[in-house]
Amino acid sequence: MILSMANISCIKNDKYILKGMNWTVEAGQHWAIVGLNGSGKTTLLNMLCGYVFPSGGDMSVLGRSFGSYDWRKLRRKIGIVSSSLQEKFYGGETALDIVTGGIFATIGLYDEPAKKHTKAAVLRLKQLNCHHLAHQAYSTLSQGEKQKVLIARALVNTPELLILDEPCAGLDIFARELLLNSIDQITRLKQAPTILYVSHHIEEILPVFNFSLLLRRGEVHSAGLSKQVLTQKNLSSFFETSVTMRWRNNRPWVEV
Repeated sequence: MILSMANISCIKNDKYILKGMNWTVEAGQHWAIVGLNGSGKTTLLNMLCGYVFPSGGDMSVLGRSFGSYDWRKLRRKIGIVSSSLQEKFYGGETALDIVTGGIFATIGLYDEPAKKHTKAAVLRLKQLNCHHLAHQAYSTLSQGEKQKVLIARALVNTPELLILDEPCAGLDIFARELLLNSIDQITRLKQAPTILYVSHHIEEILPVFNFSLLLRRGEVHSAGLSKQVLTQKNLSSFFETSVTMRWRNNRPWVEV
């Protein structure tokens, strides 16, 4: 079991951010998490990484129960990529520096890395087809290139769980498809992590994400096999408006 949540809630300022959440993720599954702004997605991710504590319920991640294990150690097995992470790096650092820093979970390199660490970082850059960027300053990279570098950084420690939080935000349609192709390739690697892909764009859900969770106003609207969850009827209920849903190349596309 990768993840288990039983009646999980999170309350802030007397308001439920998450309420009565039940969800399980098993090894070998890749999940898409869909929710509009304010649905509780960010709180959910912060909870998985141990930055937010549940107000009630039971939760375990990678077989470790919350409250009985040091989450700082567990974070080493969890890779996360988010738009907020981009802003934390020094623009003058090279792509290779940023990926290598992932080994030590630091912003910036403070010591000369060992050859094995540099080798591991270069390997991840190659797997994301961006090793040619290794010695370029991070600030000079395009938005799509930056996202690939951050994914390489998240993978450098061979995590068991990889969380991609809106990785295509701000990308044009061509850069988006290139990045989605790279994500698809990650799932085919040896020792590929379980991936949680977070978005509010249905069309980004690749065929490899064969499970989907729809989160609305802090509660699970529906969860299960993507083909059963991502139907026109269910999505119309989820969005609370009539939508048209079609499958194209095994990807769902929604029109309002």
